Amino acid sequence: MNAALAILALVFAVSIALGLFARRGHDMNLEQWSIGGRGFGTVFVFLLMAGEIYTTFTFLGGSGWAYGKGAPAFYILCYGAIAYSLSYLMLPLIWRYAQPRRLVSQADFFVAKYDSRALGVLVSAVSVLALVPYLVLQLKGLGIIVSESSYGRISPTIAVWTGSVALVAYVIVSGVRGSAWTAALKDLMILGVAVGIGIYLPIHYYGGYGAMFKAIEAGKPDFFRLPPAGMSPAWLISTVLLSALGFYMWPQYFASTYTAKSDNVFRKNAVILPLYQLVVLFVLFTGFAAVRVIPGLEGDDADLSLLRISRVTFGAPMLGLIGGAGLLTALVPGSMILISAATILAKNVYRPLMPGTTDRSTGILARTLVPAIALVAVWLTLRGGHAIVSLLLLGYSFVTQLFPAFVLSLGRRPLASAEGAFAGILTGEITVAYVSWSGTSVATLFPSAPQFAKDLNVGVVALVVNSVVLLVVTAATRPLAGKVSSDVIRA
Repeated sequence: MNAALAILALVFAVSIALGLFARRGHDMNLEQWSIGGRGFGTVFVFLLMAGEIYTTFTFLGGSGWAYGKGAPAFYILCYGAIAYSLSYLMLPLIWRYAQPRRLVSQADFFVAKYDSRALGVLVSAVSVLALVPYLVLQLKGLGIIVSESSYGRISPTIAVWTGSVALVAYVIVSGVRGSAWTAALKDLMILGVAVGIGIYLPIHYYGGYGAMFKAIEAGKPDFFRLPPAGMSPAWLISTVLLSALGFYMWPQYFASTYTAKSDNVFRKNAVILPLYQLVVLFVLFTGFAAVRVIPGLEGDDADLSLLRISRVTFGAPMLGLIGGAGLLTALVPGSMILISAATILAKNVYRPLMPGTTDRSTGILARTLVPAIALVAVWLTLRGGHAIVSLLLLGYSFVTQLFPAFVLSLGRRPLASAEGAFAGILTGEITVAYVSWSGTSVATLFPSAPQFAKDLNVGVVALVVNSVVLLVVTAATRPLAGKVSSDVIRA
C-alpha cells in the first residue's frame, strides 16, 4: 500500500468512526435522527450548512469548469453570497414557524402552510427527484477522487460501492449527528487543502496569479471572456439568480434549519458564510493553473483537472491528503441527502397513505429506506452521467420551482392558494423536464427571440411560467378556497 492509499484509508476510517460515535447518548427517534432533536447551536448548524456548500461539486466541479469553461465558472462565486444574504431574513421565519409545530421535513412546511396534503406529496416528489442527481453527483465525485488519489489502484466502481456501504451504515446509526461530526473534520481538511493548493500551484508553475492569467490569455485569448451567445452574460445572470433562489429549496438545506435551538443562529451564520464562500476562489485558481500544465482534458474529463495536476506536482502523502479532503466532500453531503430523501418518503409519502402509522414506525421506515435510495443512486452513477456541474444545475432547475410558493407563504396567511401553488410547481417541473430530457433549449423553442432570451437558463424560464400559472390559478380559486385553516392563519 502506498502512502496516498494509506492516508485515504485513514481519513475514511476516521470519518466513519466519527459518524458512528456521534450517536452515543441519544435515542434515535425520527426527530433526533433527522434533525438532531432541534438542539444544535451556532457551530453545529454552521458545520452542517458549510458542509453542504463544499461538496464534490465545489472540489471537482468548480475546478473542472474553471479548467474547461473559463469565465462562466465565475458564476459559482456569485450565487452563494446572495443566498446567504437572503438566509438572514428567510431562515429565522422558517424556524419560528416550524418549531412549535414540530415540523421535520421540507414537505411538512408546505403541508402546514397551505393546509394541503396533496401539495405535500407533490413537494416530496420534487424533492426526491432533485436529490437523486445530487446524490449521483457525490458518488460520481467519490469514485473519481479515490481512483485518482490511489494512482488507479482502486477503481471508481469499487470506490463508489465501498463509500456507499459506509455511508449507509453511519447514516442509519447516527443520522444527522453523524453528518455534523464528520463535517467538522471535512471543513478543517478542505480549508487547508483548497487554500493551500490554490496558493501554491499558480506560484509554483507561473510565478503568481497575474502571470498565470497572462499565460492562459496568451494561449486562449477569449478564455476569460463570456461568449456573446450560449454562456453569455444573460446565461450567467439567470444561472446565478436560479441558484441563489433555489439554494435553500434543497430539502437537506431546508431541514437543516430545523436543527437549530434558536433563530439567532441563522443571523450569526449569515454574517460568516459569505466570507467562507471565498474559499471557492482557490478551487478555481487550481483549475486555471491546470489549463497549461495538464492540457487535453476534454468534456467530462475536465473534472479530473484538480487531481491530475496534484498528481504531477505533489508526492503520494500530499495527494493522499488532497484525496482525503475530497472524499469527505462526498460523504458529508451524501449523508444529508440520504437522511432528507428517506425522511420525506417515510413521513410525507408513505404516512399520508397509511394514516395509522406511528412516529416510531415512521422512523424505522425512514432508516430502512436509506439503503434502497443508496442502491438507486449507485446504479445511476455506474451507468455513467454528465459533468458534475451539469448534474447540479439540473437539480437546481427542479428545486427552484418550489420558491414562488414558498416565498408567498411567509406571511401570516399565504398569498397563493393551495391550488395555485400546486399548479405552479407542477407546471414549472414539467417545463424543466421537457426541455432537459427532450434535448431542446430556449433557443430551439423560440428561434426568433433576442439572443439574451435564448441564453437564459431554462430553470429561470420555467420559474417565470411557474409564477404566472400560480397567480392565475390563485386568482381563479381564491374565492372558492373557503375559510383558511386556523393553523395557517396563526402563522
